[in-house]
Amino acid sequence: MRYVILVTIMCAATVQAQTPQGQAAGQGQGQGQAPRPVVVPGTQAPRPASGVYPATQPDDDAGFEPIFDGQSLKGWDGDSQFWRVENGVIVGESTPERVVKVNNFLIWRGGVLRDFELKLEFRMNGANSGIQYRSSEMPEVGKWILKGYQADMDFTEGYVGNVHDERGRGVMSRRGEVTRIGDGPAFKVVGSIGDPTLLRGVMNVNGWNQYHIIARGPVLLQFLNGQLMSVAIDEDTKNAAAEGVLGFQMHTGPPFKIEYRRVRYRKL
Repeated sequence: MRYVILVTIMCAATVQAQTPQGQAAGQGQGQGQAPRPVVVPGTQAPRPASGVYPATQPDDDAGFEPIFDGQSLKGWDGDSQFWRVENGVIVGESTPERVVKVNNFLIWRGGVLRDFELKLEFRMNGANSGIQYRSSEMPEVGKWILKGYQADMDFTEGYVGNVHDERGRGVMSRRGEVTRIGDGPAFKVVGSIGDPTLLRGVMNVNGWNQYHIIARGPVLLQFLNGQLMSVAIDEDTKNAAAEGVLGFQMHTGPPFKIEYRRVRYRKL
């Protein structure tokens, strides 16, 4: 019951404001300059108390720790032909000469994720990527191969916001939905967050975006630029994962570039 209450509260608190496409939020970072954070719409101004409504304050990074030092891949492990640090940003890039033959990941070696929050900013110029969490390594398949929960993203916005299960059950919760996953697995839509087509517009194409992931028990919440995109309640006793690693995806397909910065982690 407590998980249903949590989801209800989070859905009610969802910010409906959207970042217009083409607005390069957070751009302008140059060599030696600190990155300007993405401005999350609707979360900056506190509201005073009014009647039965208490005063609010904007979310902040209290309790979060940076897990990328902005200078190197210390604490991270991935294929060096695809991953590097450039101008204070983690860069994953494939080229016609360096082709991704199988989805692989840059893995954080600093700890195991259980109940946590993660905030980061990303920018991509094509193809598909994702953020793995509570994931497992598959050495029998290859080095830097992961399976498990993923906050999906893609340049065409077809999958962005989905809760995906890499090498597992596929899409667990579609953008715009709250989905309960039971044994079987069986997928039951509990409710709607918003129109999935309109929610495509939340992503700032060609610009910086903020992904915010909260995982607590079986409840997985994924926010993009302050907008709740999808919720999965994973009660599948065979397949649910209580812990695992964090990783950034290099996806197969045409050459593309994905960038990550301001990676912050909070253990719950």
